Amino acid sequence: MTKKKILIARAIFPDILASLEQQFDVESNQADIIFSPDVLLEKMRDKDAIMVTASEAVSAQVIAASPKLKAICNIAVGYNNIAVDAATQAGILVTNTPDVLNETTADFGWALLMATARRVTESEHWLRAGHWKQWSYDGFLGADLHGSTLGVIGMGRIGQAIARRSMGFDMKVVYHNRSRLAPELEARANDATYLSKEDVLRQADHVILVLPYSAATHHTIAAAELALMKPTATLVNIARGGIVDDVALIAALRERRIMGAGLDVFEGEPAFNPDFLSLPNVVLTPHIASASAPTRRAMAKCAVENLMAALAGQMPPNCLNPDAAKKG
Repeated sequence: MTKKKILIARAIFPDILASLEQQFDVESNQADIIFSPDVLLEKMRDKDAIMVTASEAVSAQVIAASPKLKAICNIAVGYNNIAVDAATQAGILVTNTPDVLNETTADFGWALLMATARRVTESEHWLRAGHWKQWSYDGFLGADLHGSTLGVIGMGRIGQAIARRSMGFDMKVVYHNRSRLAPELEARANDATYLSKEDVLRQADHVILVLPYSAATHHTIAAAELALMKPTATLVNIARGGIVDDVALIAALRERRIMGAGLDVFEGEPAFNPDFLSLPNVVLTPHIASASAPTRRAMAKCAVENLMAALAGQMPPNCLNPDAAKKG
């Protein structure tokens, strides 16, 4: 029997790749070279399924040129890199990898939050440069987390996990979401209080962004929103680039209109605005919120389970567009 053809667009764990090669005709990319749109289109033409990451833009044009394709399996929670509507019309199932990274991403959100509030990166750079000659009472004074107000914008599973962690810091939690959580979920999220986005920004000492990217959430935080924040407040983005207007944020940080920011995602990443590099009051990381070994492995396995179900004619456990099955 002829094996079905799959494309794995980025490098994955070798043992997971080996298990796939036993069942499918696999074209893999262990060299981890990011494919251009034209190269991706050419490689997808004869494939039955593909596994991609946020770095691959699976456009409507690419989908239209892939007549055999049955499934697009994203190794990520966010899926703004995939033209889901076009896939649905073509009868192609699209999947993601939710839940397996919730706790790890929430942990990292706290790492960025603490590093930003306590000026960890700024002070380390200063120390490494040889400037530390003596202790001083006002050296790198930061902001407290304990007893402060945490603002969460995007109260999905990761946002709720972040809020739960705030219990240990005796924090008040305020949040904004597309819809209010059920009372029992608010209770579990440290008795979180639902507010408008504007009131969250006005009240919070620390704001963390955990909402999905879409046209509707583009520049959720821009100049007007930053102007609402306290000058002592911090902003953390572990969601997606484009949710924050990076140019407006750079201006606010440079002019000290907010205290600091912690960013794991950027507009246009892996390229990003080089002006961030000149700012001492920002913590920068290269999109690593889910980067623990167990979690990245779980994400890959989840994508494989989705792919195998789709190619077996079953509904994948994490299907984003079940209506596509009606088109097949």
